[in-house]
Amino acid sequence: MFSKLTNIVLFIVLLLFCDVPLKAEQLKVTGKPHIIDGDTIKILNIKIRLHGIDSPEIKQNCKDSDGILWRCGLDAKQALLDLVYSQIVTCIGSKRDRYKRLIAKCYVNELNIESFMVKNGWAIAYRKYSLDYVGEEKIAKNKKVGIWRGEFLDPSTWRKNYRKK
Repeated sequence: MFSKLTNIVLFIVLLLFCDVPLKAEQLKVTGKPHIIDGDTIKILNIKIRLHGIDSPEIKQNCKDSDGILWRCGLDAKQALLDLVYSQIVTCIGSKRDRYKRLIAKCYVNELNIESFMVKNGWAIAYRKYSLDYVGEEKIAKNKKVGIWRGEFLDPSTWRKNYRKK
């Protein structure tokens, strides 16, 4: 008879040598998207939060280089809509956020949508969850495109302030 300790050691050894994936299974969703905002879409009734980016909220305003307010949240949504209009989008993810949205990397043809949104200044790299798009953010900031053409409140800070009202 094996002792408890022997069983535990045997189990650990089996885990080390088994080729069993310990990662959550990835979900692949493909279809024409409905655009909710600059970082959220819906495909086949599945809400998807674009991985690693944070875009201005629909009601969020930014200031341009002259200090004039503009509706950056609506423009971010429009930029995403323009990118994927009448296109088939494929999203791949395995985690869900607290709102039960699938967190996924999404592609139109072979173009990474998150990368496009950040590089063109319609979203920031969401460093709280990923560093994947920090390079694209630097490019947008240097080119002063999208929200980088003036002043804006970080979308997560804007959400906190907006909820307080």
